[in-house]
This record gives sequence, C-alpha cells and structure tokens, in this order.
Amino acid sequence: MANVTSNRPLSPHLQIYKPIPTMVMSIVHRITGAALYFGTILVAWWLIAAATGQASFDLVNWIFGSIIGKIVLLGYTWALLHHMLGGFRHLMWDLGHGFEKELSTKLAIANIIGSLCLTVLVWVIGFLIRF
Repeated sequence: MANVTSNRPLSPHLQIYKPIPTMVMSIVHRITGAALYFGTILVAWWLIAAATGQASFDLVNWIFGSIIGKIVLLGYTWALLHHMLGGFRHLMWDLGHGFEKELSTKLAIANIIGSLCLTVLVWVIGFLIRF
C-alpha cells in the first residue's frame, strides 16, 4: 500500500491555509503582546529617568522627541490599543459570544480599524493638549 501522505505536510502550516481576518488578527494579537514588553521597558525607562534627575529626564525626553522616538511611541500606542481591543474580543469569546463566522470576521476587521482610529485619536489629542 502506498503512503498517501508522502506528498503532503504532516502538520498544516501557514503556507497551506488561506489567511482570513481572524487568523491574521490572532497572529497580530500575539505579536503586539510581545511588542508591549519592549514598550513597557521604555515607559519604565522614562519613569526611572524622571525619578533620577533633570539631566536623565531631559535625555529620555530628547530621545522620545526625536523622529525615531516618535515613530517608536506611535507603534507602541498602536500595539497597546490593538492588543486591548483584541483582549475585549477574547473576553467576549470567553463569555461564549461571537463565535459565528461572519461576526468573528467583522470583529477582526473592526479590531484593526478601531485600533488605527484610536491611535490617531490619541495622538491628535496629545498634540492638541501639548500646544
């Protein structure tokens, strides 16, 4: 008898499945969760610099105020908001709601759109308060 599985992978991987919004958002949720560890180190650095003295605080503010610093902070803001919205989606699932295919797809799409819109809103409010 021939081995019928010799031409197929033993375990399906991402290259086998067609990406769907819920799969992509699951992967992005994990990535943003990992990225938040790095961002939290930056927040801790800023707080420690504030407690250390004016020179340390000025250095950190200068770094975060640079174009690279602002891009990193923008990414951190998006990761935080995206992960939060994904957490709400997971909480809903934990409560037994939202498993229908069409609804879960809509929630996945809403997650990305909502996180982008909230990020823009937070940054606009931040710039308005600053001036």
